[in-house]
Amino acid sequence: MTGPGVLVPQVPLARVSPADLAAVGDSRVTVLLVEDDDGDALLVEETLRDSGLAVRLTRARSLAEARRELSGEHGPPAECVLLDLHLPDAQGLDVVGQVLAVSPRAAVVVLTGLAEEGVGLSAVAAGAQDYLIKGVFEPTVLARSVRYAVQRRQIEQAAMALEASRMRAQENSRLERGLLPSPLLHGAGVQVVSRYEPSRSLGLLSGDFYDVVEAPDGTVHAVIGDVSGHGPDEAALGVCLRVAWRSFTLAGVTGTGVCELMQKVLVAERTGSEIFATVTTVELPPGMTKAKVVRAGHPPLLLRDPAGVRLVETAVGPALGLLPDGRRHWREDHVDLPAAGGLALFTDGLFEGRVSADGKRLGEDGLLALARRNAGRSAEEFVTALIAETRALSADHGGHSDDVALLHLEWNEQK
Repeated sequence: MTGPGVLVPQVPLARVSPADLAAVGDSRVTVLLVEDDDGDALLVEETLRDSGLAVRLTRARSLAEARRELSGEHGPPAECVLLDLHLPDAQGLDVVGQVLAVSPRAAVVVLTGLAEEGVGLSAVAAGAQDYLIKGVFEPTVLARSVRYAVQRRQIEQAAMALEASRMRAQENSRLERGLLPSPLLHGAGVQVVSRYEPSRSLGLLSGDFYDVVEAPDGTVHAVIGDVSGHGPDEAALGVCLRVAWRSFTLAGVTGTGVCELMQKVLVAERTGSEIFATVTTVELPPGMTKAKVVRAGHPPLLLRDPAGVRLVETAVGPALGLLPDGRRHWREDHVDLPAAGGLALFTDGLFEGRVSADGKRLGEDGLLALARRNAGRSAEEFVTALIAETRALSADHGGHSDDVALLHLEWNEQK
């Protein structure tokens, strides 16, 4: 048995442009000076003034005052904090952590004494963006340190946001992979090949769904469906319907009965009354020469036998969710099966791609022609060829603009 072929998208990484960084130097930087010594504070203020850097400077004389300034109570918090590590109410490297805890987005430049350069390096390791030695730095050095500290902090914040986004994307991908179907077959009488391509960007799931299970009596049940729409709500509803179908089928509900129950689930779970779903269910009893088929607004099937491929039209009822519940809308039909052959179930995204500049679609007849051209291939090659060739034909006119699901069931004479 071949597992589902799923197109796995790559998560693009956002970039911080040079223009974004240059804008920091062109705008007025809000700076909070945390310094209890008036002499040192005056020196920093004069140096900033001489540097020509456009700043809006605020001063705090203690960690408590700094916390109030950074809390946002008196306006937007500072972009850069010039921080002395010897304050009346806090001492040492712990001050850096406390400042960042209050204002995680702020850039921190530590101000140290001449004999404390090692402390400055430790402060950078603790989360500060830079350090300066009091009384030594020139105006240009201070201006450059403030600008670069703000830029580095912005880059760090962007990197953390990207990493968080990447982690969420990975978690979502793992979740979606876990919701993809895994055929439940006990014997080797029926082989399954499938392909599944969502149209929505970065998605692994779509409103299209399929599944295959084998009942205790050896009957193989298959379903394929298509929820109207292409968003995450439709993808979630598709998963819901697939799981509902599997549960009902394993509980012994089949044929039109499972369609009735699936319609109840759809009506209860859909986000709007306009949402509907097309569905085809197939039953392959062991040792039988006929397949039982129920179609609810869904496209026909492709039947493969030694003579070639043909399109099989069976009785079709309305899509799930279109008509009021409470009466039977669907009926069971039967398809004669060859001793060895295959059935291909598909969603309309496989044949609705445009293949010419005038908007002509491939259509069911065009799909049948492609299927016949590939009739002699193995099941795996047949499915791959249908996906590849329908995509190639529509590539210049929008490609597969809809979700695509293709499910192939193959059996031999010992079916």
